[in-house]
Amino acid sequence: MSRTAVILFNLGGPDSKESIKPFLMNFFMDPNIVRLPPPFRYLLAKYISIKRSKKEAGTSYGELGDKSPLLENSNAQAQALEILLGSDYKCFVCMRYWHPMADVIAAQVKDYNPDNIVLLPLYPQYSTTTTRSSYQTWKKACTAIGLSKPEKLICCYPQENGFIRANAANVRDVFDKCELETGISPRVLFSAHGLPESIVKDGDPYQAQCERCAKDIADATGLENLDWQICYQSRVGAQKWLGPSTEDALKKAAKDAVPVIILPHAFTQEHVETLVEIEIEYREVAEHLGVPGFYRVPTVGTHPDFIRGLADMVLSSRTAPHIASNLGISVCPENFKRCAMRDLCGNC
Repeated sequence: MSRTAVILFNLGGPDSKESIKPFLMNFFMDPNIVRLPPPFRYLLAKYISIKRSKKEAGTSYGELGDKSPLLENSNAQAQALEILLGSDYKCFVCMRYWHPMADVIAAQVKDYNPDNIVLLPLYPQYSTTTTRSSYQTWKKACTAIGLSKPEKLICCYPQENGFIRANAANVRDVFDKCELETGISPRVLFSAHGLPESIVKDGDPYQAQCERCAKDIADATGLENLDWQICYQSRVGAQKWLGPSTEDALKKAAKDAVPVIILPHAFTQEHVETLVEIEIEYREVAEHLGVPGFYRVPTVGTHPDFIRGLADMVLSSRTAPHIASNLGISVCPENFKRCAMRDLCGNC
């Protein structure tokens, strides 16, 4: 039987207080994130990493014991997926901005000596700032050590059935709890990590995929006349970002006197943006505004439907193009030139 290495791409996070600054430096030095010439990008990255490690990021990670749970949670997903796939598959978690990063994981995969490699982002929606960046770094690491095996990239899966079902089930559970405790039908806020508008205008399909994904999850809940909207969180810097912001959505909910439940549908595991930014910071904002109820929906994590969906994508990738969505075709409208199947075709 052939052996397959499954590489799970994710962002990464600091594993100690001392690693917060270098993690941020790695993040803001990524040309997919900060689109400036190298000297200016370096100066900006150094300034932001020093400032945010002492203030915003330092405080946020302090709430989590000065470290991110992202690696632990990603490893749990990898273990669940590996069990489901069986002994002919081995899963590796590959982080972009903190350890274990592509150079280390590529070496481990080379030692494993698989017959095939499947690249599976833990980012459901494709963006140049996430999957593209991880893919480019992976290819450089493989080239550096001579790792060359038949390879497939599942670039995105914003409408994958298991992912949609798992999120819808989580929403229903929290929706029922909110109704029982407040006596009011809540508004569901689909809160995705934001991006500068300029990146989307350059053809990045992330916003379109997030919005289609939110609609599919809302429909899959089976809740009639569900009150929902999409919003965006985690803004950094002075550029104009996608809107409405999650703060603005909370203000609207307060004005409309409806409780909210927030689903971070662009994340697949808990980390600082869900456990601190939503659970603590947005909760405080909602309470200050007088929102009559605030609830957070957990991410899909190791939900059986989600893990089954990941396994199905890995298995079906055998007959898929070199780079494709879970459907084997582009799910991006033609006007999005940064669709992975067009943007990364030079590596096909």
